[in-house]
Amino acid sequence: MDNKPAGTRQLKVAREIQRDLAEIIRSKGMAMFGGAMVTVSEVRISPDLSIAKVFVSIFPSDKQDSVMRILEDNKKAIRGELGRQVSSQLRIVPEIDFFLDTSLDYAQHIEELLRK
Repeated sequence: MDNKPAGTRQLKVAREIQRDLAEIIRSKGMAMFGGAMVTVSEVRISPDLSIAKVFVSIFPSDKQDSVMRILEDNKKAIRGELGRQVSSQLRIVPEIDFFLDTSLDYAQHIEELLRK
């Protein structure tokens, strides 16, 4: 995926996928993720709508590795559920790649530095 500005359709599809994935992950419950809270913070979709980069933030941050592993292990099942939800809007359900959104950790680190 390049750095060209996303088109209107891309943005609409990305927002829809973000909403649907957030609901799917919320429905799994915190128990599936070892008590961690998982938030879908952003979705970026390729111009051909075939790949979705899904950025998640995880709290508490010490559970990030285990939650990312759980998401990777369940990627096919999550994509299947997404497919059932978007089947009326999209011909192709995009491949999902999960990435850790570290912006909250970065903001917290800056805040700690400023307090010193």
